[in-house]
Amino acid sequence: MTEQAPIVIIGTGLAGYSLAREIRKQDKEIPVVMVTADDGVSYSKPMLSTGFTKGKDADGLAQAATEAMAGQLGLELRTFTTVTGIDTEGHRVLLGDESLSYSKLVLAWGAGVIRLTIPGSGQERIFPINDLADYRAFRKALNPDSRVAIMGAGLIGCEFANDLRNGGYEVDVIAPSDAVMPSLLPPSAAGAVQAELESLGVRFHLETVVERIEAAEPGVTLFLANGDQLQADLVISAVGLRPRTALAQAAGIDTGRGVTVNRALETSAPDVYALGDCAEVDGHVLLYVLPLMACARALAKTLTGERTEVSYGTMPVMIKTPCCPAAVCPPPSDVEGNWEAEMDGTSVKALFKNAEGDVLGFAVTGRFALEKQALSRVVPPIHS
Repeated sequence: MTEQAPIVIIGTGLAGYSLAREIRKQDKEIPVVMVTADDGVSYSKPMLSTGFTKGKDADGLAQAATEAMAGQLGLELRTFTTVTGIDTEGHRVLLGDESLSYSKLVLAWGAGVIRLTIPGSGQERIFPINDLADYRAFRKALNPDSRVAIMGAGLIGCEFANDLRNGGYEVDVIAPSDAVMPSLLPPSAAGAVQAELESLGVRFHLETVVERIEAAEPGVTLFLANGDQLQADLVISAVGLRPRTALAQAAGIDTGRGVTVNRALETSAPDVYALGDCAEVDGHVLLYVLPLMACARALAKTLTGERTEVSYGTMPVMIKTPCCPAAVCPPPSDVEGNWEAEMDGTSVKALFKNAEGDVLGFAVTGRFALEKQALSRVVPPIHS
């Protein structure tokens, strides 16, 4: 009798480990192999922008060592292993000269940072932070009196700005937009978060970009398009993420903005699935925790014999800026309507309503952030 090929999960981030936990809730015995290019240490990526606020370094943010995860989940864990290809017809994952057979394959390899090509001699002082290893390298380079420049005023840039100020560091944020988190927050809520970050001491340089970064001991000089120059010791690049699709494309698997999957998280290749930051689920790329967890629960059932389509509830995005607590449930991009805002200083309750007066999205800051659960019950879910 031939041995059953395992379920193979590529990636040991929040998506991969969440799926493995959900599989074990459904089936304690089914063989599972996880493959990762890094050390496989379990951590929560959203927590990387809370280290100083929580008083934790990179090791403190780690939740469980590799061996502990393998034992706890009853699976084989292959670390520092690079996937070089996928043979969908042969049901094999290629690992250089080696190959690994699978019964089902799950792509949970996440998204990569968008890397800006900025001229100048200061490249080694630029730190994109997309995983625990990146964060460890950044913290190692950080001195107690370091000045940090952050390129990008989106969710991650603002969270790092707040966290670094809580750690006592000087922070400058540079971004081409005229407001913070422009793709996530309406102007009223964005203004509130920016105002509280500025009260905390964060300096914003909006409607401009970094054109050049030159080494200037002990740090760098940033030359901005508006003619300003900034001094910094370290630069965080937080200009966004792009789902990893190259290996899937090379294997002939359909991709769009991410690896294309349906509501059951099935790709165009038989027995190959995708979830998390690399996946485009039924037209949506959702780089947040709540949709990821919903996908992990549904996919675990599918992989253990009960085909299950993911059903999203209403999933507000929590913005970790303690100086101005905030949550947002963005309206669908294809609906028409307007934002209506109630404001009390930097406490904002903004509701997105259509012509019929239906609430299709919300953003809350400050004391109104406490209303996020109640508002979540009013807004229709992304997928019914």
